[in-house]
Amino acid sequence: MPILPGEQPEPSPTEPHTARRMAESFGVHAQRYDQARPGYPDALVTRVAAGSPGPDVLDVGCGTGIAARQFQAAGCTVLGVEPDARMADFARARGLEVEVAAFEAWQPVGRTYDAVIAAQSWHWVDPVSGAVKAAQVLRPGGRLAIFGHAYEPPAEVAEPFAAAYRRTAPDSPLNGLAARRPLDLYQAAYAKFAEQIRGTGQFDDPEQWRFDWEQSYTRDEWLDLLPTTGGLTQLRPDQLAEILDAVGGAIDSLGGRFTMKYTTLATTAVRADTSITCE
Repeated sequence: MPILPGEQPEPSPTEPHTARRMAESFGVHAQRYDQARPGYPDALVTRVAAGSPGPDVLDVGCGTGIAARQFQAAGCTVLGVEPDARMADFARARGLEVEVAAFEAWQPVGRTYDAVIAAQSWHWVDPVSGAVKAAQVLRPGGRLAIFGHAYEPPAEVAEPFAAAYRRTAPDSPLNGLAARRPLDLYQAAYAKFAEQIRGTGQFDDPEQWRFDWEQSYTRDEWLDLLPTTGGLTQLRPDQLAEILDAVGGAIDSLGGRFTMKYTTLATTAVRADTSITCE
């Protein structure tokens, strides 16, 4: 799935939206999450904003507001919907209006938007009802944009991580995953999003966008990010410490830093000019 290493959700990697406990576990360290998680390419933000009929944006699963703040900086007015109250509180403190709810249960009460975005969050939304609801709250010509990062650390970092995870959490269903996953796997997930959007009959044909970029991480920077990923948010402190120690040693062997190659993928579609009434 289009998520961070070790973030494949329990219990079924094919149906992450059913794993509510993990989906709502990221707020344990909201400040660390906000500081450590990467933002999104400016080119993507600009393209979504420019391809929408107006500035009103709904951010589904906004988390701490990482993407929302980028859209605000681009001149948009953003409302976040976030199921984790801790994440929502952090986002509000940073200037974002947020309503606490899962998107499927959120009540628009007649409000509509020029764009609905989901940054690293759509895999937690029911794919069928989520796409239908996005159509309901979009104005004709409005844009749905689902995007997230595909990135796997180099083998010298990923393999010690996987070995330590298997050792410390032997009963986790995540242990059946490969240490590094090919880009094709992430692209297939975004192609599936496109199929689900197409199936609503409420959008023009979806497009697939891709943005490639790099970011360098020091040992401390990567060890700060890892505990914010889904595979680690629910571990005991001793389990987490053992994994971080193994990964830290691996990065030390590379000279204390490494370069991550990112691919940010997006599935996006324009709301067709049909008649839909918000519930």
